[in-house]
Parts: sequence; C-alpha cells; structure tokens
Amino acid sequence: MRYVQLRAFHNVAICGGFSRAAEALHLTQPAISDQVRKLEEEYDLILFNRRKKQVSLTNAGERLLEITRRLFEVEKQAHDMLSESRSLRSGLLRVIADSAHHALPVIGRFRERYPGIELSIHTGNSEDVLSQLLNYEAEVGVLGEVPQGENFEVIRLSSSPLIAFAAADHPLAQQGSVTLKALARQMLVLREPGSKTRSSIEVAAAERSIKLKASIEAEGREAVREIVAISGGVGIVSAAEFGRDPRLVPLRITDCEVVLDEALICLAERAGSKLISAFLDSARDVIGRD
Repeated sequence: MRYVQLRAFHNVAICGGFSRAAEALHLTQPAISDQVRKLEEEYDLILFNRRKKQVSLTNAGERLLEITRRLFEVEKQAHDMLSESRSLRSGLLRVIADSAHHALPVIGRFRERYPGIELSIHTGNSEDVLSQLLNYEAEVGVLGEVPQGENFEVIRLSSSPLIAFAAADHPLAQQGSVTLKALARQMLVLREPGSKTRSSIEVAAAERSIKLKASIEAEGREAVREIVAISGGVGIVSAAEFGRDPRLVPLRITDCEVVLDEALICLAERAGSKLISAFLDSARDVIGRD
C-alpha cells in the first residue's frame, strides 16, 4: 500500500468519479484508475462498484473512506502547524448553518480580520449540519442544538424561545398569542423532518398529549415564511429568526416555553486547525468570552 494509492482512492470517493478525481489531483484518469486498481489487487478487495460511467463505494470502500478522511485531515493539520508562521492570507472556510442569521456577527468579524479567506456558506437542517461536519464536507457548523459528547468543540451563540406566526389577516393575528391545543387545530406549515425547530415543538406538544400535524412541509425557513404569508397557515420559528415582515405577525405560545440554543460547532479533532481556530476566536471575541 502506497500513499499515492490511498490518495487516489480517497479523491475518487469524495469527488464521485475517476475523472473528477483526476482533475482535482491534476493527473490523468488512467493514472488514477491504475493506482486504485493496484490497491484493490494488492489486498484482493473491490473498493468501488463500477457501472458504466458511475461509481459507488462498496462496503469495504465505505470503511476505508472513514479512515482516509481522518488520515488526510491529520495531514492537513500537520501542514497548518508547519505553516503557522504565515498569516492567513488565503484559503477556504466552509460553513453549514441551520440559520446563518446567528453567525452573521461572527462572519463579519472574521472577514474584517482575514479578508483574503474565502467563505462558503450553505444552509440545511440540523441533520445536514452534523452530517457535513462528520463527513469533513464543512469546517464549521451553526445549529439550534448543542450536541452531546466530546466529539465537538461548542461555542454557544444565543438562546431564543420558539414562537408561532401567521399572516397579518389571520384570525389569530389579533390575539397575539396561541396555545399548543389551538395550534393543533390550525393548518400548520412546518419544516422538513430533521429540523430541530419542528422536533422541539412536536416534543413539547406530545408531553402535553397534544399531537401537532403538518398540513404542509417546507424545506427551509424562507419557504415556510412565504407559504404562511399566502396560505393562511401558521408556522413555527425561534423569536430571534422571526425578523421583520409586514405580512406576518408573531404569536407567543402561552402554555409552554421551548428555548433553542444556537451554537457554533466544529469537530473537536479539527479545532486546532489554524483556519478553524481563527474563526472560533472571532466568535469568542464577538460574544465576549475568553
């Protein structure tokens, strides 16, 4: 087994094909294919299912990818450590957030300090955030759930209660508040399964023997807002994320208070990376923590 063979395998796996891996490594496709073939032959294993122009990992390939992710992450950390004398003038930091709203002050501070660093910001639900961090597809995550255990470095950004909201002409808009029992009778517009906002309000209702059922499921907060604005339904959101929209009215939930913590997280094993560490330091500076 040689380093070049593992590198070829790893890049085919994460890029989704031999051609893309060749482009990423600035090599020819036959060279990449040859390295993977030699690795498979040496250990008498099939690492990829090859069907026409599509490839997918076998069970053995999946297990090996778990190892090579850690291997090449450690290699990157070694490179970062050896390059610490250089200032952060270039690079890419990938952020995955269930709501980028909470991280905007941190992002702003980071950009002030390191204008040469490129930021890639994507949104998803809590499951997406954790999945991308664990698969090394993002360096930093923002989510409304503080994960348990020692696998993550966590910085709490804020706490905010959940509220309901409806269109300004909805009958509930004049009341300014609503109960969980009353919510159960409404046409609810909820986030997709995997959303911490949705699961939190459903758990709170279930504890009171109330079942909340989504009449409409929508992917993402903005989609929920737009549907509520035009459909006559009722949505759920954290108070910090409600914002200002003349079409919508916030509704306090009177018979329970569900508070979501919004946290900035990264894998603990990656917290020492120069780029990630600089972002975490920006977060601590913004929220006034040492």
